[in-house]
Amino acid sequence: MVAPERWANLGLVEVPINLVLVVEDDPDAAQFVKAALEAKHIGVRIAKDGGQAQASFQMLKPDFIIVDAILPGESGFEICERFKNLDDSVPVLFLTAIDMDDARDLATRVGADGYLTKPVTAETLVAKVQEVAEAVWRRRHLVDEDREHDHERIRFSCTCGKRFKVSATHRGKSLTCPQCGEPLIVPKRSAPA
Repeated sequence: MVAPERWANLGLVEVPINLVLVVEDDPDAAQFVKAALEAKHIGVRIAKDGGQAQASFQMLKPDFIIVDAILPGESGFEICERFKNLDDSVPVLFLTAIDMDDARDLATRVGADGYLTKPVTAETLVAKVQEVAEAVWRRRHLVDEDREHDHERIRFSCTCGKRFKVSATHRGKSLTCPQCGEPLIVPKRSAPA
């Protein structure tokens, strides 16, 4: 077995993606994404809402998820958060017409690994899918030298002064400060002392 620190010098890692779950209620947008991915020999399953997405996620175990922010019944943000709670190793990319910082921030808080705004070219979409898949793979498989010293706990504080010490497995996840109610994202590294 090759030591993870040796993998860090690999450069681009081609992460295999066999099946993408696309959660999109607009048939034209869904077909565009499907055609772009199938042209690269990637299988696609389309779900039109949260219920279909949940069933497909559990039955098919997709390698990647692309989700729109605005969907009937429940938002893409709710769907993303639910999937990330079930299996945070599956990359989630938002593909939406909403180009607002608040939406991007919310996507990050619920665990999204990427955010892309429509309209987008097929080439840009495929490149972003590969970029996000590689980033998630690297995060899960490579040892970051900065993490070696504090691999068990991440320490950080809320703006209200409340201090947190959480497991390193919670990096990038969202939580709410019990003291002030402020939404927080667990940082990748401990805050400087």
